[in-house]
Amino acid sequence: MSRRRRRKAEEQFFTWLMRFSLLGAACVLGLILFTIFWRGLDALSWEMISQAPQGGFYLGKGGGILNAIVGSLYLGAGATLLALCIAVPVVLYLHTYAADPRIRSGVRLALDIMWGIPSIVYGAFGFSLMVFLGLRASLLAGIITLALVVLPILARTLDEVVEMTPRQLREVTLALGATRFEWMGVLLRQSIPGLVTAILLAFGRGIGDAASVLFTAGYTDNMPQSLLRPVASLPLAVFFQLSTPFPEVQARAYASALVLTVLILVISLLAHLSMARLGRHVIR
Repeated sequence: MSRRRRRKAEEQFFTWLMRFSLLGAACVLGLILFTIFWRGLDALSWEMISQAPQGGFYLGKGGGILNAIVGSLYLGAGATLLALCIAVPVVLYLHTYAADPRIRSGVRLALDIMWGIPSIVYGAFGFSLMVFLGLRASLLAGIITLALVVLPILARTLDEVVEMTPRQLREVTLALGATRFEWMGVLLRQSIPGLVTAILLAFGRGIGDAASVLFTAGYTDNMPQSLLRPVASLPLAVFFQLSTPFPEVQARAYASALVLTVLILVISLLAHLSMARLGRHVIR
């Protein structure tokens, strides 16, 4: 076999390998969605998503998961907002004032390590912090712990977006006499599409995480009342309903999983659309 034919055969082999990998990933996602929709759609009703649990809900009686839906949105939004207040200044500092490349590499390494830490570890840390401060399981404790989970996602995504900013834009901005602080504002406006995408991705991860809020946010059948009271969440609602021996409640668990899946799919779609639409106004 000639060298040219061998290289062509190698190219075709790896091309088909990538196609099969893509097909495999699509099949896995399709199987998950099919299972959730097939087992959860029959149990889903307007009553379930518009009411809080009533007496005997976990025995198959009336009520719904509105408390868990609202609680998940509170946890995800609060954690994303808190992480955003930390991530944006850190990333902007790395690209404006941090002249030493070792500082930038060290911060990025720390964020990558945080990204790889299992969320149950953050839950254990949050629980230890609560014990140290004398706090109880609450919405506030869940937000703080969940913020640590989404912080590296938010920071590293934004960092990659800022890294793609054209170098010529920085040179022109500084050549016109702008200070580093003013360049920071230009950089932030340039990164708005990526920032919106990062926020939506972090929010989607926040509402879908269970381990970090298991011991910190607690669980309750009541609607969220204050930052210092326990709050329900959709992942834990799925867990507790699926743990019961009653088929009606287990069916509701799949319906709850369906609601959570649809929320995450909508958020992912919004992230994709925001990057596509807002990205048209970015200098490349």
